[in-house]
Formats: sequence, C-alpha cells, structure tokens
Amino acid sequence: MEDVERVKAEALQVMGLFQVLPRLVVFDLDYTLWPFYCECPSKNDTPSLFPHSRGILHALKHQRIDVAIASKSPTPDIATTYLHKLSIRSMFVAEEIFYSWTHKTDHFQKILSKTGVPYNSMLFFDDDDNNIQQISKIGVTSILVRNGLDLEAFRNGLAKFSQNGNRSKKNKQKRPN
Repeated sequence: MEDVERVKAEALQVMGLFQVLPRLVVFDLDYTLWPFYCECPSKNDTPSLFPHSRGILHALKHQRIDVAIASKSPTPDIATTYLHKLSIRSMFVAEEIFYSWTHKTDHFQKILSKTGVPYNSMLFFDDDDNNIQQISKIGVTSILVRNGLDLEAFRNGLAKFSQNGNRSKKNKQKRPN
C-alpha cells in the first residue's frame, strides 16, 4: 500500500529545492503512472498506480501546478474508467488519450490548445524513449521513466527543467513563498 502523505511530503520538499517550477506536468499512463497496458485488462479489473504516483500528483495539486495526460492508448474508454476507479480523473486539466501514429505530438498540440501553456513551460514523463526524444524536439522538458513514476524520476525532471537555460522565466511557475 502506498504511503500517499509521506510521498506527497517528500515531493513537496523536492519542489522546494527549485526556484522555478513547470506550469504543467504531463504524464503518460501505461508503465508511467500505472504498471500495465490498459488495453490488456478489462474495465472490470481493479487498477493500481505505481507506489509514488498518487503522492506526486497530490503534491503537484498542492502547489497549484496543473497536470495532464498524454497517452497513445487504443482503448481510451478503459483508461478513462481506470482514472475514475482510481479517483484521480478530476486532477487533470487535459486528458489526451487516443491512439496516434505520431510520437504524441498530436497529444501535445491538443494540450497546448486546451491549456495555453507553452511547451517550454511543460514537464513530461513517459516510459517510451521515442516519445521522449520527439516531444523534447518541440521544446518540452521530457524525462524517461524506467520503472514508473517515482520520487527519483520526479526530482530528475524538476532538475532538468530548472537547468534548461533557454527558457524564459515569464513562462514558468514561481515557487510560492
């Protein structure tokens, strides 16, 4: 069982290390937030998240940083059902869950259109290196996760985001005092 409050507290500590935070954090679903492909199970299954996912999501919401989903799922109905079952669907300002032949560029164009957040103010986590490479090319700080979202990947993402020197500070979320 995940210790949501402990992970949330640690994630908030990590965020406190950085003066500049992303305005929007985008997550893949399969093998990033949860440990399976949602096209394999059925809607009747009980889904689970990776142990740190829920705490990190709650920490981002606590800091008023928006979150979104970019998932190339051929079964968006199952993914949406799982988000409901996990009681996290309301956390996302944009859900782009559809199959595409592109490396999620269509997903990010729709997220940009819905949120108005520029690519250089976004942080993205995914388990597919091809998606990471392609989305990095459009200016989104992108982090490859090897074993799902965890505090180490989250810390690495925030560090990479803050180190990216070609970003304008006006497009970034300032850390509240």
